[in-house]
Amino acid sequence: MREKVVTALRAVLPDLPDDVAARVEVTPPRDAAHGDMATNAALLAAKPAKRKPFEIARELVAELAALPEIAHVEMAGPGFVNMTLKPELFHDVAKAVLKRGAAYGRSTLGAGRRANVEYVSANPTGPMHVGHCRGAVVGDALANLLEAAGFEVIREYYVNDAGAQVIALTWAAYWRYLQAIGTDIPAEEFGELAPSGLQYQGEYLIAVGQALAEKHGRSLASAEGGVAPAETWFETVRAEALEHMMGMIRDDLAALGIHHEIFSSEAEVLKSGEVDAAIASLEKRGLLYEGVLESPKGKKLEDWEARPQTLFRSTEFGDDQDRALRKSDGSNTYFANDVGYHARKASRSDLLIDVLGADHGGYVSRMRAAVAALTEGRTDFEVVMCQIVRVVKDGEPVRMSKRAGTFVTLRDLIDEVGRDAVRFTMLTRKADAQMEFDLNAVVAQTRDNPVFYVNYAHARCRSVLRLGEETYGAAVVTEEALAGQDLSILTADEELAVLRRIASLPRQIEAAALAREPHRIATYCIDLASDFHALWNRGREETSLRFIQDDAPEASRARLALVAAIASTLRTGLGILGVEAVEELR
Repeated sequence: MREKVVTALRAVLPDLPDDVAARVEVTPPRDAAHGDMATNAALLAAKPAKRKPFEIARELVAELAALPEIAHVEMAGPGFVNMTLKPELFHDVAKAVLKRGAAYGRSTLGAGRRANVEYVSANPTGPMHVGHCRGAVVGDALANLLEAAGFEVIREYYVNDAGAQVIALTWAAYWRYLQAIGTDIPAEEFGELAPSGLQYQGEYLIAVGQALAEKHGRSLASAEGGVAPAETWFETVRAEALEHMMGMIRDDLAALGIHHEIFSSEAEVLKSGEVDAAIASLEKRGLLYEGVLESPKGKKLEDWEARPQTLFRSTEFGDDQDRALRKSDGSNTYFANDVGYHARKASRSDLLIDVLGADHGGYVSRMRAAVAALTEGRTDFEVVMCQIVRVVKDGEPVRMSKRAGTFVTLRDLIDEVGRDAVRFTMLTRKADAQMEFDLNAVVAQTRDNPVFYVNYAHARCRSVLRLGEETYGAAVVTEEALAGQDLSILTADEELAVLRRIASLPRQIEAAALAREPHRIATYCIDLASDFHALWNRGREETSLRFIQDDAPEASRARLALVAAIASTLRTGLGILGVEAVEELR
């Protein structure tokens, strides 16, 4: 329709500049009462044409009225043009859905671009807990969405296995190992031996200690069964504890339906020399200097020292201040390690997207500057921020503490309400909006529970189609057979409303992908389900709109085609969200 509007505008204004034509928009109006499409063409063309917008709009209306697709066209406001399309166009959309199936709605928007989506990247110090859940679901749905929009997508997890938290984990695992061989040292006493105390006392490390004892016997302990010198056991315990933790994390993610193609180790990045190579690349381009950062005012500044450091000129790339890459003693800052890691990701991607918690807001500008400098603008860097989720049950908050071992794990959540309820509910709001996850509400079979409401619509569709198979035979109710059905009878307002919603899916996928907002697809599924339930209820009131009527087989088959298109579109939307479309609700 946009192409047809531009053609009509060129008929009105033969000398229309190409850059003006390129900016013409044809979009659904906010108010459905204004028609199916609205265009700003006359407004855009008025200035270069040196004519009044309403004059151009009047002539544009005359051109568009002659199109066979247009049922009605009129001027609106100072120069907008509203168009109502003929029902046949929407009938053709339903047929396209039935012919293309899961491919309907997919776009070529990102064709030729490789997007790296890094998400979860939780410290490998214990099982996944509820606090990790939102970023995991948002990142995974975003990766699915970008694929639907034509991007080649890499899903990546960054394993933070080189920091102080891993040292703390290793000592905690060793404590559990000593317990497993019969040496029970009180937590307070052992904490005085560990470099940073006994930080992780959760029961989930008991299994790690037992596994170490089964494999190594008493060889990791002193001759008396006590604490041996760290150099004799530390690397062994560290490696095996991390392997155990990452295995647990992978299992938790798999239970949520999440699988990453790449797991990158921070320790491996450091060992590979990529951090030093990235710093050398910046230095070669004159982007490093020795200097002292200004003292922070009223807030803690990461990596700040009152001594000369190696600084990156990040302000040249939009950051609010330059950033330290090396400390005064020559060691790398945490930021330097992240620069090396992002250089690795940028070497194989056109677009980097990090899905982070809202507490990482200060990280964005510095990392964007680093990626811009390293790639000379070839690779884009974006961040999707996720606010923490407040989990409640019976009106009371569910509290979590990984170090104390009293937290609610992700697996607990999945076991209680189900994977699909977790995923869909986490995607019902924009990622950076506050959210309360009510454990009671997400299992309620009511309209207020969005995952139930959407799956109820799909299950109803499948129930109607099964009845259609019983009535007319399975061969008649295949999507291929229904795609050839005459749909001209579908003219009721509720039927056209659901057809218009189906027709908007390709636009919704592109818009959501461009905005990096997978929650828009959840909203779309809820709206489509609402349209279908309205159609169902109208059929209960008016028998002529019922899906299957014994005395009207042709009309019934047309409505079965509509129901099949609705079901297929719901499956596509739910598939992007990583949610199963159920056949029936029990």
